[in-house]
Amino acid sequence: MANPTRWVTDTGPEHSQWYVDRFRRLAAEGADLAGEARLLDAMVPPRARVLDAGCGTGRVGAALHARGHLVVGVDADPVLVEAARADHPGPRWLVGDLAELDLTAAGEPEPFDAAVLAGNVMAFVAPGTERQVLDRVAAHVRPDGAVVVGFGTDRGYRVTDFDADAVAVGLRPEHRFATWDLRPWRDDADFAVTVLRRPA
Repeated sequence: MANPTRWVTDTGPEHSQWYVDRFRRLAAEGADLAGEARLLDAMVPPRARVLDAGCGTGRVGAALHARGHLVVGVDADPVLVEAARADHPGPRWLVGDLAELDLTAAGEPEPFDAAVLAGNVMAFVAPGTERQVLDRVAAHVRPDGAVVVGFGTDRGYRVTDFDADAVAVGLRPEHRFATWDLRPWRDDADFAVTVLRRPA
């Protein structure tokens, strides 16, 4: 990785394992951890190829896999990727920096029908690499494919900056919601879910 992510610089050394334990506990308690996956599932055809960019512990990719999709998940944190491999066999889980994403080199040359960046991924990438991350993710999505991004609006990455970065790399904004369950967007919302499209 050329630049350390905010996930590394803004958290302590035990944060990754705390995060793994937290989501394992939530799953054991029966919490609904598949909201993002339900949205993606409604947008793509059966057995779609989906890139789970910033996959973390694999909860979104695992839910998409359970719905019959072919999933590749990528995250910069090897602790999270190891948890994804242990807890959710089926998808392919890879360690990698989204700002330098090259899945062809990792044996995944086929483009994806869609990509999802859930769980505040854009707020945790290395400062100044947001546009590069969007560009590298978009490069792996087929023409007319979707890139769906969700992050908290109070995380230091302004929605207006995100929009500018998305347009600069050739992605076309299509929809914006205030939640993954499609509540209407409003300017004072504390979360933004944006559907972007790679032009055909």
